[in-house]
Amino acid sequence: MTDLATDYLDIDSLLTEQELDLRTQVRRFVDDRIRPNINSWYEDAVFPQDLVKEMGSLGLLGMHLSGYDCGGRSAVEYGIAAMELEAGDSGIRTFVSVQGSLAMSAISKFGSEQHKQQWLPGMAAGELIGCFGLTEPTAGSDPAGMVTRAVRGKLGWVLNGAKRWIGLASIADVAIIWAKTDDGIRGFVVPTDTPGFSAVPISQKMSMRASIQCDITLENVQLPESAVLPGVVGLRGPFSCLNEARYGIMWGAMGAARDAYQSVLAYAQERTQFGKPIASFQLTQQKLVDMVLEIQKGTLVALQTGRLKDAGRLRPEQISFGKLNNVRQAIEICRSARTILGGNGITLEHSPLRHANNLESVRTYEGTDEVHTLIMGRAITGIPSFS
Repeated sequence: MTDLATDYLDIDSLLTEQELDLRTQVRRFVDDRIRPNINSWYEDAVFPQDLVKEMGSLGLLGMHLSGYDCGGRSAVEYGIAAMELEAGDSGIRTFVSVQGSLAMSAISKFGSEQHKQQWLPGMAAGELIGCFGLTEPTAGSDPAGMVTRAVRGKLGWVLNGAKRWIGLASIADVAIIWAKTDDGIRGFVVPTDTPGFSAVPISQKMSMRASIQCDITLENVQLPESAVLPGVVGLRGPFSCLNEARYGIMWGAMGAARDAYQSVLAYAQERTQFGKPIASFQLTQQKLVDMVLEIQKGTLVALQTGRLKDAGRLRPEQISFGKLNNVRQAIEICRSARTILGGNGITLEHSPLRHANNLESVRTYEGTDEVHTLIMGRAITGIPSFS
């Protein structure tokens, strides 16, 4: 019989045995390797780089890609893995997203055969790390406004510019850099040891503390002609990769929300005030019920989106639905969960506020609420409200 506290609508019955087995495997990894350590990683602002090869050995890196030692898993399986990883911490799920959905996806979709053979097997194994340079100090939601430029030189290309909020850049072996050229926006495969490439971690963050985001500077970075991604010109390239990341986010956010809910459900059943467990108070039950409603609905949104993706029928506008709804609701769930904990909720002993802080970053990256709202508005009305 379904446990209504953990799966009110019996969503597990919609998953295949293979999907459930994968979830068990990733959940065990989170329980064994992330939960015991995440508080110290978060407090000390440390990304656990030693986990990278472990995640590679579990097939979590580029798991939705095929060939070149990638996992070839389904979209739903990738989503399930993202949910379980973010139940541990958004920073860990973000690593998998940057590595697989952004950097590896760009190479897989648009790279040359040489690019794929050179980079994808090592990245899938966690032996090589990639990053994805699109956002700039003055170009966030408007990537067409980027100023990073690539011009042809005697031996190939020369890149100049800057990128900001680039995950993993300071530990990456390869960067996918998007730049303006005379032919339009192009992607470039840039080994990070190339002279002129530098990455500096952004410090004093209040969110995503167990993760790495960087400023990148590109000063006369000279690349061979073969460095350009041959398969795409224009913003269709980076947007295609962003949609892969946005898809994983809608699952991951529900993982963070679920963890916050489950932690305060247990707390409320044990915490006694006025002579009885606080779970017996009407207002506490209302908060818990509201969490269950939104977690179950958000999980169904993610699952249906994944099924559409696996069937080849998913539209980018539908991804915006899940990213907008699930992250927005997850933040509210985590904030509400914090209130059940009272003053104890501001400590790292409990996960909800850590998740809420992380989700402030998730809410911004890969498209703000405003951007996804206008994408949906255009889809609904047929009228674009932005150029």
